[in-house]
Amino acid sequence: MSKPLSIGLTGGIGSGKSLVADFFRQLGIPVYNSDIEAKNLMKTDDLIRLSLIKAFGKSVYLKSGDLNRAKLAEVVFSNNEALKKVNAIVHPQVRLHFQEWVLKQTEAPYVIQESAILFDTGLYKNFDKIITVTADEAIRINRVVERDSCTKESVLERMSKQMSEQERIVKSDFVIYNNSELIIPQIIAIHNQILEL
Repeated sequence: MSKPLSIGLTGGIGSGKSLVADFFRQLGIPVYNSDIEAKNLMKTDDLIRLSLIKAFGKSVYLKSGDLNRAKLAEVVFSNNEALKKVNAIVHPQVRLHFQEWVLKQTEAPYVIQESAILFDTGLYKNFDKIITVTADEAIRINRVVERDSCTKESVLERMSKQMSEQERIVKSDFVIYNNSELIIPQIIAIHNQILEL
């Protein structure tokens, strides 16, 4: 059995990529959520655990063995070098985990890896095609303020650390617009195009 096509799904904060991922699941397409899996691996993967402790000290893990999220967030907040170090520790393991996961999806015509930072990490090079979900900045800000009960300023701060929408769109094979447009017809059209590849 040949390996299924590998599709990257990305989008800026508040774009609605998780909603899009859910629709692909409803079409029977397996979706790997990088964010959730990275959090799991930071708890269960010994190599990640030892590397994070070596880089940032024992306090990045709680006595229970769980990751001390507050401590790690404090370390990487406004420290780009620390964030790069965390990514360099975690992302190669997520990549390996994803590759093992793909091998188990023998019935699927293609699989999707959902990740906000496909382009930032160079991960996009590993995919057959990339889908970007985009929406106007004001809409994205409102969604995140409502979803996370946070301030507009904190959302803008997070956005400033992400790649621009235009750059992401230019680098993608498919774009889903999630302002007031209907997204299901866009998803089905992309699904059908991928099936023809």
